[in-house]
Amino acid sequence: MSLLLAQVPFNVAAVLGSRLTVGIFVCAAFVFGLSGGLAGAQRKLDFFGVLVLSGAVGLAGGALRDSFLGIPAMAIFDWRNLVSVVAAGTIAFVAHRPLLRLHYPIQVLDAVGLALTSVIGTDISLVHHATIFAAALLGVATGVGGGVVRDIMLAEVPQVFHSGLYAAPSFLASSFVVLGYELKTLTLWWCAGAVVLCLGLRLISIFFDVNLPRAS
Repeated sequence: MSLLLAQVPFNVAAVLGSRLTVGIFVCAAFVFGLSGGLAGAQRKLDFFGVLVLSGAVGLAGGALRDSFLGIPAMAIFDWRNLVSVVAAGTIAFVAHRPLLRLHYPIQVLDAVGLALTSVIGTDISLVHHATIFAAALLGVATGVGGGVVRDIMLAEVPQVFHSGLYAAPSFLASSFVVLGYELKTLTLWWCAGAVVLCLGLRLISIFFDVNLPRAS
């Protein structure tokens, strides 16, 4: 029995519990959806357009990950996620003017969502037998996929490719989780360290306007 248990990979979602894990993803969907809805409101989209953009941003990362893993895309099949992004889009449409003035608080919440979803997304990928490189990339896709979809829908170059540290912290955190998996030291505390790594780098980028070198 002990040998069998030793062969089972660490699963942060199982340790946290299904309710807490779902709660994290629902809250992340709301925050990401709010950013998408606000982007749509800034472009003066109608109510339906804002809702569509909110839903795309809030759900795309998880749906993309699950599609590559060949498992049901729970991000779009779970009614709680759908309610979350609809609520986010509605709030963004109705109250976009005061919300747009709360730039830093919303950015901080977005950074928390990025860190948590990147780490848990990587863990889910490992549990479903993705290779270590694929798991790291799918962790990044979980965290940044919505933002990329948002910018593509708005006919813009995705911000993650040219503005601020966003994809890089996500990739470092995902890689840290993969490293723990390979070293067989992956624990809840290890994953918490990955979250702190991603969050810290993202906050430094937000408050000190740190960017990667750009092509000249």
